[in-house]
Amino acid sequence: MLVWLDAVCRRHGIRYWLGSGTLLGAVRHGGFIPWDDDVDIELPREDYQKLITVLPQECEDTNYALQTHDTDPGYVFTYAKLRDRRSYIEETNRYDRLFRLQGLFIDIFFVEPMPSLLHWLSNRTLGHVYKIMRNPEYNNQQIIRKTGKLYALNQRYIYPTLRWLGRLFPQKVLHYGLGIPYESIRRPEELFPLTTINFEGHQLSSPHDAAAYLSRLYGNFQQLPDLERIHLHTHKMEIYE
Repeated sequence: MLVWLDAVCRRHGIRYWLGSGTLLGAVRHGGFIPWDDDVDIELPREDYQKLITVLPQECEDTNYALQTHDTDPGYVFTYAKLRDRRSYIEETNRYDRLFRLQGLFIDIFFVEPMPSLLHWLSNRTLGHVYKIMRNPEYNNQQIIRKTGKLYALNQRYIYPTLRWLGRLFPQKVLHYGLGIPYESIRRPEELFPLTTINFEGHQLSSPHDAAAYLSRLYGNFQQLPDLERIHLHTHKMEIYE
């Protein structure tokens, strides 16, 4: 999936890079972290918008599908996933029980310049989505309807207002996009100009200074973690012919 997505980005001139644990795996293991179970890529917001525009057509006649709220009403997160329809997984938190697409996936995160306070506020609005999804009094259709209304409120009014406020206080650092519930920042001087890195025998896009990027996120990133304390994202996986 990742090699295919890399080819799509190259074909359309879309900037992306391996992110978080996927980049850590490339640097430390030459590919996947042996106990990892997902893939993360990151893009500037403008490239992200271009990617989710071209992906539906690119996915035609393939086994892949773009997952956003527009393609899957039960999916209410503000970043996209690329799913493999020849597989099925269950995540440990089971938020994915509401999704139409439940195959193996790549997380597609976007970043944008934004003051930390405004990004924090965007995550507070998203917190209500999680409360609804965890409420045992709602059935799945009620959850989809209620979270869909919150998603629309965020996308149409709250996030545009926060982005307008953000332009009043220009930032050099990049945050994950509004509503993506991770607080770590990305520094442009660590990212650009992008380079490539070996990942399972393929040269894929990487931040310019991967060591600085990883050191800021993980400290001594070359040190292996305590495997007894690792929490996996998924607890069930099926792959079909």
